[in-house]
Amino acid sequence: MSKPVYLTREGYEKLKQELQELRTRGRQEIAQRIAEARSYGDLSENSEYDAAKEAQSHLEMRIAKLEEILLNARIIEEDDLPNDRVYILSRVRIRNRQNGQEMEITLVSPEEADFKANRLSVTSPIGKELLGKRVGDVAVVRAPAGLIEYEILHIERGP
Repeated sequence: MSKPVYLTREGYEKLKQELQELRTRGRQEIAQRIAEARSYGDLSENSEYDAAKEAQSHLEMRIAKLEEILLNARIIEEDDLPNDRVYILSRVRIRNRQNGQEMEITLVSPEEADFKANRLSVTSPIGKELLGKRVGDVAVVRAPAGLIEYEILHIERGP
């Protein structure tokens, strides 16, 4: 049995939309590429055909992955989560104790992580160390450059 995948309602809808898009337009585009490549003749030395078949394989793997995620999805409502500790969907302000730099991150499922938007996975090194901590606690994260200490300054619900 697969593990539950915790998603926001927004993240669930995004993945559902991506799956629908891949099942329809994605499959149609691949079928067209394969048909076009077949029209070039001998398939044994047809690199376009090989590339199209490989793209089809990647597409089908992504579809299967999305189906599994959505099948095991559990939607988390941010209002159901407390503010006293860091949980998935917590927005957390932390300070690097070595250089004083502060940042605000939101902890999300791996499927919704987006580093550019400061949405870190709960399975990332920082995410793992922050989970369950309270304001004032220090999370020690192992990084390639050594140990980094992050002090938790503020916790609130929701992205």
